[in-house]
Amino acid sequence: MFGITDLWTYLLGTVLIILMPGPNSLFALTMASTRGRKAGFAAAAGIIVGDFILMLAATLGVASLMKANPIAFDVIRYLGATYLMYIGVRALLAKPQPDTPTNQPSENSTHKAFRSALGISLINVKAILFFMAFFPQFVNPNYPHVWHTFAALGLIVQLVSISYLTLLILLGSSLSRRLSAKIWLKTVLNKLVGTLFVSFGVRLALN
Repeated sequence: MFGITDLWTYLLGTVLIILMPGPNSLFALTMASTRGRKAGFAAAAGIIVGDFILMLAATLGVASLMKANPIAFDVIRYLGATYLMYIGVRALLAKPQPDTPTNQPSENSTHKAFRSALGISLINVKAILFFMAFFPQFVNPNYPHVWHTFAALGLIVQLVSISYLTLLILLGSSLSRRLSAKIWLKTVLNKLVGTLFVSFGVRLALN
């Protein structure tokens, strides 16, 4: 179908990859649990747009250019690591406020959640290399419209990702209602998330 070989193996691999914890899913869950469902879906939208851009870059062969220029790859990688650590430090230093009618998520906060999630997604330069290595394994070289195959593979990834992020956001928004009056729990959550993002940044810089 659409030149995809071994569709079920690809689908299983996609599900397992998306279920692996990472900064994208953690950020969406954090936005939903601390700022509500609207901010969570804004973050999810940023992730989806970012992943689409990375898949398009992989399809266009940007990964090959990055492999040919290790210095450029390292610069992007270190910038990405710095950005992740910056988000982590901000979470560590954040001072949660109780939810009140004047302290509800605004349009500006949802836009900020979208931009931050988009940034987190785009700095994952290794994802470009992954998509370029993963997709061709399931492309029939004899299929006359290879672009259709890549588009179908990308659509499957996005549908699985949207489904998973939706579950996380619904879980996070439910958690948000329970945390609304518990400042100490929000503080603990911020410290945990901040520590994880700093560790993501350090791991990206060292790998």
